[in-house]
Order: sequence, then structure tokens, then C-alpha cells
Amino acid sequence: MRVALLSIALAARTTAFSPQILRPSRFLQTSSLLMSRKPGVSDPSTLSSFISQFGPSNIIVVDARNTDFTLEPGDAKTNSYAPIAGTQSGVRPNALNLPYDRVNKSMDLTDLPEDKSTPIISHCGGGGRGQKAKDYLIANGYENVLNGGGPEDKECWEVFGEL
Repeated sequence: MRVALLSIALAARTTAFSPQILRPSRFLQTSSLLMSRKPGVSDPSTLSSFISQFGPSNIIVVDARNTDFTLEPGDAKTNSYAPIAGTQSGVRPNALNLPYDRVNKSMDLTDLPEDKSTPIISHCGGGGRGQKAKDYLIANGYENVLNGGGPEDKECWEVFGEL
């Protein structure tokens, strides 16, 4: 809301706002706080409750990132500090790599359980494709799906990143 009001004030060239808010460094601090989590990404407390409700060993984490970095160059960055599911033995035992295909707006679900009530946390690097994956899973009948964001959302990643 502050960002919207600031934009209006700057467009109108008014001085109704405190000079402190109009300073660029202050603006960047304010906007990063307001816009740090992508739309649809569950907050850490919701993720924690979800994990407590179903139990960590019962949750499947769907990693929608792509190991073909020519298709998704940004995935190389997050893979460097948060390995894509299935790329390292013994790491992230509940995670499956089911890349979300932006072109076809789909993903291969053959590795998921047939039980549509299976609890799932989808994610990508920061939450955009994680939300698309969540929407796709729900459209295909899965009932218990949250978008966890991804390793770029450090607060959320700390809650489920090791599952």
C-alpha cells in the first residue's frame, strides 16, 4: 500500500509525504518488505502447520525447477545452493523433480501417488512456477497442495527445504 501511495505522490509531485519516505534508500527498504513473497506462496507459519498436520514423512515436495538450464537459466543459480530434487543422493528424501513446462503449461505427474489426498508442497526458485505447479496439481485433482516458494524465499525454505 505504501508503494502505491508513493507512486501516486510521485506522479502528482506532491509533498504530502514525509521526505524520509521519498528517499530512495527508504523506498527500497519499504518496497522489499511489502513485495518479498510472490503471490500464492504460503507463509512460513502456514507451511509449518501443514507439515505438523500431515507429518513430515508423509509430505511430498514437488520441485518444479528444470535441470535443463538452457530452458530455465535461473534454476542454475538456485541449484547451486539448494539442489534440485533427485540430483544428489540422500538429499531431500521427500522431494520429486517434476519440472513445470511453461510452454505447454503442464507437468508429468506419473511419479506422484494416485491418492489425490496426498499432501504436497510445490516450489521452484522463488514461487512463480511453484504456484503454476500448485494450480496444475489442483486442476488434476490433488486436494492438499501448498506453494512453498523456493530457496529464494529463505523463511519458507527453512521450514520445508530439507524434506
